[in-house]
Amino acid sequence: MTVPDRAPARPIYLFVINSFLAGGAERSLLEFLPRLAAAGTTPVIACLTRSEVGFEDEVRAQGWDVRVVGGGGRLGAIRALRRLIKQLRPALVYTALFEADIAGRVASIGIDVPVVSNLANTAYDPARLADPNVDARKLAVVRMIDGFTARHLTDHFHAISEAVKRSTVETMGVPPERITVVKRGRDPERLGEPSAQRSATARRSLGLDPNAQVILTVGREEYQKGHRHLVDAFATVAVSHPEAVLVIAGREGAASADLAARIRGLGLGDHVRRLGHRDDVPEVLAAADLFVFPSLYEGLGGALIEAMALGLPIVASDLAALGEVVRPGENADMVPATDADALAAAITALLDDEERRVAYGIRSRELFEEGFDADEAADAVVAMLASIAR
Repeated sequence: MTVPDRAPARPIYLFVINSFLAGGAERSLLEFLPRLAAAGTTPVIACLTRSEVGFEDEVRAQGWDVRVVGGGGRLGAIRALRRLIKQLRPALVYTALFEADIAGRVASIGIDVPVVSNLANTAYDPARLADPNVDARKLAVVRMIDGFTARHLTDHFHAISEAVKRSTVETMGVPPERITVVKRGRDPERLGEPSAQRSATARRSLGLDPNAQVILTVGREEYQKGHRHLVDAFATVAVSHPEAVLVIAGREGAASADLAARIRGLGLGDHVRRLGHRDDVPEVLAAADLFVFPSLYEGLGGALIEAMALGLPIVASDLAALGEVVRPGENADMVPATDADALAAAITALLDDEERRVAYGIRSRELFEEGFDADEAADAVVAMLASIAR
């Protein structure tokens, strides 16, 4: 009697992330999971904390295996994560965001499992030191811990841009050959396509005047995102364009109080809409005429990619990472970060030039389709992880 061979077990890939609060790393992981499963692996997600606002409900509704390992402080999370790694014996551990990076790296010590860390930001950019919420001494300690565990406890790195790779080599001393660059993509089916009808419907839903010139930015209200400089720029724009409306979508953060005070102080209350966290970002994008991304430092800019998918013309900070996404003079105008006057001039110029604005929007959608489709990005990451997994 011949006994049939058992089907080989699907390798487990364990993903460690802080939580599923709304953000680029979280959205990218969520969109990556189906493609990873289709490639013959079993993804398991370990979150350090639960998140009431964000993508966690969406992740669970899709049936993914999510484990929350936090609750006992940092050491408790590391111990719980170590137990999980020993139980699952994954083919690899993939970490994303600082707290998860440290927990995943330390929890894997002495266990025969490769550790891969996602590099999603220029985390130690000098621009961070101007953030009033950043203590330079604490940041130096964080950088030291991150750099040591990166060099000694991490097998490989997935950087989302060449700019992030360069920054990591320079600030953390990681050898460049241990870093693979694969840019993030976004699911075109989730985002949909731009159309005049969709724009009109979105504006009605948001209570926006159909004739308003809608300027949009998407990002959590943190110093990094440069909202303060955008509000200053908009104060100038609103003088010559009283029909313009600035819409800010993104959850509250450390810069929220300052942002609210600045809007009041400039008398912009009737012209600025702060939407907070939104589960329908594609529809908010559909309502806009112009997308502005005034970040002070970035790893790539997921919101920027989504804006391009919705066919929006762009004004963005002249950052190396953002220059890997947009094409200046084709779909975007880029200005020096923190320069509110230059930002106001670029916004005004595009609002006043409908022909160029339309051409930029068409080119944005083309560039999205050419370089940021989620399937192609996922295939490249799957291949990279398969080459590392044991």
